[in-house]
Amino acid sequence: MPVLVRGLQLESRELNLGVISQSILSSDVTGSNNVSLDLITLNSNTKYSLSLKKESIGWLQVLNGSGVFDESEKKLSSNEVIFLPLGYRGCFTASSDQTKLLIALVPEAERFDKNIQSISTNLKITDWSNEPVLKSEHDERTRIYLATRTLSGTEAYRCEMIRYPAGTSAPDHHHEGAEHFQYVLKGSGTAMLDGRPFDLIKGDALYNFDHEVHSFRNNGSEEFVFVEFFVPGGCKTVWAPNANVCAWLPTGKDIHGRPPSRDIAYHVHGDDKDI
Repeated sequence: MPVLVRGLQLESRELNLGVISQSILSSDVTGSNNVSLDLITLNSNTKYSLSLKKESIGWLQVLNGSGVFDESEKKLSSNEVIFLPLGYRGCFTASSDQTKLLIALVPEAERFDKNIQSISTNLKITDWSNEPVLKSEHDERTRIYLATRTLSGTEAYRCEMIRYPAGTSAPDHHHEGAEHFQYVLKGSGTAMLDGRPFDLIKGDALYNFDHEVHSFRNNGSEEFVFVEFFVPGGCKTVWAPNANVCAWLPTGKDIHGRPPSRDIAYHVHGDDKDI
């Protein structure tokens, strides 16, 4: 059965003055050591030190506010996601109050990418607001890739942002060969887990194991948006009998309606190794 974590029930731990840590997903919660997920909240001019184990990699999304890493002059805002290379050690300094960082760590990453040792040790920053918006072929959902082998350099994980406009739903499906989580960024929706409904709101997380049947729908009036993170990045998606196979169409635009930074062709979900 999937693991549901309620954001409103998370315990907070003060790491130092002005820096609050909340553990969302851990091996104690999921029973799996594929990935952990934490939310860090910082006040302006406070620092958060990252120290990954030498065999671990990570991924960071700025959810709110802004700041800089000590080795980068680029000010990061909520448009950026960052690949944290193997064994990364560094410090993030917040530039505004209530800066929030969502951080996923993948331990023993070589399990999922045998070439992980050859990947660059530098931070890799992606402005996802320049990435192509893709539209579902059979409904009004949209997708923006946040981490792929092309963007991060590794196939150990894959991440995307999925948007469900009001009234939108998708059919039941399951994945084979990967575990994954959804973290709700905006709005509310309903997850159907093996036929049972579970309501989700902003800040909730859902952890799905291999082969678990699930789907989502938005019955509200506000857009329902979540981050979806797979470990490893490659997996097979199996749709319910008689369901439309989920395929994604290029819109030729980014989230701002501009020409995107690159082109992504029509493809079926799961068939995206070169994206």
